[in-house]
Amino acid sequence: MHPARELCCIKSHKLEGKKIVIGVTGSIAAVESVKLSRELIRHGAEVYPVMSPAAQRIIHPNALEFATGNVPVTEIDGQVQHVALCGEVKDRADMLLIAPSTANTISKIACGIDDTSVTTFATTAIGSKIPVIVVCAMHISMYNHPLVLENIKKLREIGISILEPKIEEHKAKMPNIHEIVAEVIRILGKRDLDGKKTLIIAGATAEEIDDMRIITNRSTGRTGVELAMNSYERGADVALWMGRCHVPLPEFIPTKRFETVQDLLKMVDEIDHDIVIIPAAISDYSPEKHKGKIPSQSEELSIKLRPNPKIIQKIRSKSDCYLVGFKAEYGVTEEELVERARSRMKETGLDLIVANDISNTTQDENCVFILGNDMKNEKIAGRKEKIAMRILDRVVSLC
Repeated sequence: MHPARELCCIKSHKLEGKKIVIGVTGSIAAVESVKLSRELIRHGAEVYPVMSPAAQRIIHPNALEFATGNVPVTEIDGQVQHVALCGEVKDRADMLLIAPSTANTISKIACGIDDTSVTTFATTAIGSKIPVIVVCAMHISMYNHPLVLENIKKLREIGISILEPKIEEHKAKMPNIHEIVAEVIRILGKRDLDGKKTLIIAGATAEEIDDMRIITNRSTGRTGVELAMNSYERGADVALWMGRCHVPLPEFIPTKRFETVQDLLKMVDEIDHDIVIIPAAISDYSPEKHKGKIPSQSEELSIKLRPNPKIIQKIRSKSDCYLVGFKAEYGVTEEELVERARSRMKETGLDLIVANDISNTTQDENCVFILGNDMKNEKIAGRKEKIAMRILDRVVSLC
């Protein structure tokens, strides 16, 4: 067995059974194609590499054979590989992913020119109506060429998905590998949130004691990021509102930041979403803020706390969205946890609630109960990505 097979599905089964042709062209970003291929395999895909002559001058075909376990197509021969993989035949590929794609390749595809293996595969895939993703990577001057931009527009108009480059250091760089993989999953996945506007409110609030000190909590924001990522992969139009967090945020999901409960209260009127999910750790109390900095001193300092308005109740009063809340307790029995969650659900008009005992929580894992209006109590434990997927499964089944 080729070593690449050992990586199959170690991250997820989201691309299990999918055949993806990866077309590699002559951008220096071709060096990322090994990592990209491996990441697709980790989610279950079978990857077939195709290389242009220019790509072979940047990365050796052996590298992609090592990465995928399949010999790269470097020229079309009597095996008619473009037809076998992307033609109107049985067991053809599910997608052609051109990553990276140069200005030259983009313009050739837009004009129907197929003088390299990659462009021949593109012509065949487009004619067979196989999903095609083009991932742009080039110098910024080339990307800003009016005819290149016009050709990108042409590709969009015929249904090709374009992943825009990341503009840095006067270059139009290939997007992050995780963004590319998320787009592949979004197109090939179940798309059961297609057309839904989904808002995730996550992270920790931070309430000011003075101009230097704050009261906050230990929320990492990871569950919110996993919910946003999974919503995106399932076809939703996703927005993320994030407080303080300790995890990287996906650059391709629109994100607004908040700090305090008052910040969030001002944002509530912007909600026009179909689904709102709130794993945020929102402060129940805020101190009376002192101006400036309270002097350091040896004697005791008392801080008076006042209760904060309940964000969930304000959202429910303003919106008829499908509303999902979270309830955290500490050191309670499962029966007490479920009972308190049901009570919170009734008080606040939630459609679904996720309850957990924080004594069982780590940065990456959790154990939760998912409770819906169908009166079903579902217990699930494991990594937060797995839990996020299951929460969204329940949302889809009930909303």
